[in-house]
Amino acid sequence: MPKMKSSSSAAKRFKATGTGKLKRNKAYKSHILTKKSTKRKRNLRKSAMTDATNVKNMKKILPYL
Repeated sequence: MPKMKSSSSAAKRFKATGTGKLKRNKAYKSHILTKKSTKRKRNLRKSAMTDATNVKNMKKILPYL
């Protein structure tokens, strides 16, 4: 059976933690930053875990993660 392909866009955006959870960066931090508060921008810097409802689909498109 041939090797499965990972989705390259997803591979760039998600990393696996030691326990196997998926870590992601938060959205809305790329432009129009002047109207966003400093506190909001600071919190957007932190990474977040992928929601449990999406994990099944993410594991499917990232078979080797």
